[in-house]
Amino acid sequence: MDQGLPGSTKHPVWRGIKITLGALLVPLGIVGLFLPFLQGVLFLLVGVALLSSEIPFVARLRDRVRKRYPGPWEKAEELGERLKARFRGKGGER
Repeated sequence: MDQGLPGSTKHPVWRGIKITLGALLVPLGIVGLFLPFLQGVLFLLVGVALLSSEIPFVARLRDRVRKRYPGPWEKAEELGERLKARFRGKGGER
């Protein structure tokens, strides 16, 4: 059942929750790209992040985007690390 991807969840219930949540967030993000009151890019990024750890096709797609746009990708990873540190209680740089 485990795809062997980094960050993959081994328990089938958690894996199902991640896939379901990611599958809901991606279309919501696509709709949000066209609606001014919905943060489409945010929903897309979170949905792809959830799905890429469970589905190999999405992981390959994520890696292609990472290679094509390395600058924005590094900025997004830095932001992610700062947010992780802040929510873990270690503070975060501004």
